[in-house]
Amino acid sequence: MSRRSSRPSTASSRPRTAGQPSRDIYLECQAAFLGHYDDLGDKIDSKEDLILLLQQTGRNPTSKSVAKYWTPRTESMTFEDFVDVCSREPVTSEEELLKAFHKIDLNGDGYISLDELYKIMTTKGEKMSKDEVKDIIDEVDENKDGKLDYKEFAKMVLSTTEEYKKLALRNLEKREKNRKLHGEITPRKDDYSKPSPRVSTNSISKGGRSKEPTNLKDWPMVQSKGTFFLEDSSIISHVYTLNLTEDSDVWISIQPLKIGESGEALDGTFIDTALFVIYEDDNSFVAFTETKDIRGKYGLRCNMTKGKYLLIPFTTGCRLKPKKETAMKEAKLIMKEKGDKIVLTRGFKKALEDIFEMADLDGNRLLSREEFNWYNMRTSGEEVADDEWSVVEDNIELDKGQITLAGFIKLNEMEAEDNEGDTEDLWITLSAMGFNKSLLLDEACPFLLKVYTQKCSDPELEVSALKSNKDTLDKASCQLAFTKGEAKKVKAIKDVMIYQYINDHRALIVVENKSKTKIKMSLDCSKTRNGVSHTGSMLGTVTVPAQTSVVGHHILPLNDGSDLNVICEESVLK
Repeated sequence: MSRRSSRPSTASSRPRTAGQPSRDIYLECQAAFLGHYDDLGDKIDSKEDLILLLQQTGRNPTSKSVAKYWTPRTESMTFEDFVDVCSREPVTSEEELLKAFHKIDLNGDGYISLDELYKIMTTKGEKMSKDEVKDIIDEVDENKDGKLDYKEFAKMVLSTTEEYKKLALRNLEKREKNRKLHGEITPRKDDYSKPSPRVSTNSISKGGRSKEPTNLKDWPMVQSKGTFFLEDSSIISHVYTLNLTEDSDVWISIQPLKIGESGEALDGTFIDTALFVIYEDDNSFVAFTETKDIRGKYGLRCNMTKGKYLLIPFTTGCRLKPKKETAMKEAKLIMKEKGDKIVLTRGFKKALEDIFEMADLDGNRLLSREEFNWYNMRTSGEEVADDEWSVVEDNIELDKGQITLAGFIKLNEMEAEDNEGDTEDLWITLSAMGFNKSLLLDEACPFLLKVYTQKCSDPELEVSALKSNKDTLDKASCQLAFTKGEAKKVKAIKDVMIYQYINDHRALIVVENKSKTKIKMSLDCSKTRNGVSHTGSMLGTVTVPAQTSVVGHHILPLNDGSDLNVICEESVLK
């Protein structure tokens, strides 16, 4: 399929300013841009973001000036475009700010009243509400007389801008040090216009790119259900292959499904159902669903080039974990009617309905042979052979060649009859699907995965595996911490780093050992407020072989409604 042509940005179609921008301008632009986006290949996709970035470099152009760069035809701007704009627009000076204030200081007393400021701020430029204008005055109105000393205000604006620029440059230096630690190449000055090779993620950018697009109904969409299953001490899940035939802006979401008793932990919090995006060819990290809404839906927005990706669902194990052994009465699965006819109990039929819904990956209320095969792989470890599928076709009525709910229940009735009422095999199936002896679904969590693509008209999503992905997920978690986390050297030992990736709904602690000897460390997170670790204890010990990295803690809030405050103290053990 031919790739669709996209309308170029107005900025990129203008002749460039003669000569290269100065190193200072380039570094300021790079620092501001990377404080807002994840890499220099991302694009500014709104006029509001352009204005914000310009302000963060100390530039305050008028709406008329901005309109020269962001016209009604402009869809986006590259980093190169942004550098070009900054090369053309001078940094705002204190004299220019005072001159602008003088125009609205009608009596020349050096102050501006709320009414005067409100008049100018709601009639020109980016219009503000009266409450927003009042907030500005309240911020700097020390004697609370409702007036703004604009000379002091101008100094405050310039001082704040300088502090932001210094902070952004410090963050840029820290980012580049982290890149060098992991063998990544920092873009050279003459490379800044080149996009990242395959993907640019915007999942935690400050410009709102993490938000779900408002026009998703117009985007092509593919979806599939899946399930996390507890198996011994590990978690297995469905894994997906995503094929994009065109470059596209992509929105991916994954959320727990309420089937039976699943989807929520015992305390009412949602089971965490996140997702890693991995390159299929080398299993390297691409992106992670870093946002979460109040319904437990995790999301990710990123620009992805055409090609194949692995989508690997991930749950920490903080909430989906084996239930403690308790004495519980075993539910009845079958009853015998007159003539020793075996029938299934109402409770067992309800459990089978839940299992059918879990196995129905495409949600069409039918089980295809492929879906039935995944179900059989989970419950028996074997694929459905041709002769076994023939038994299905010969004994139950199909709809469009697929198994109906009634047919699925009939197959289980046939199994009970074949076993002459022995329910051992039936319980093996129920246990494999996450049901306890009371027929409650408490050791599995179904989820719904959706992929929306803005420019790829025919995305392909298919289940490619049902297995434990621990090694791949641990590696991806470490790469997430390296890419997005804060790095800290361990003082007591050379060549050992701690990475902490923390947002408002999760934390990840990773230890990297670049030395030539194995180390053992204590990671004490017991002072963390409102946190629970996947290890079962906030005081953990990790052994890290030479030249490797290990996940120490995945931490989630105990209560989703309260803040997570993570404190982790490390110490080297002998």
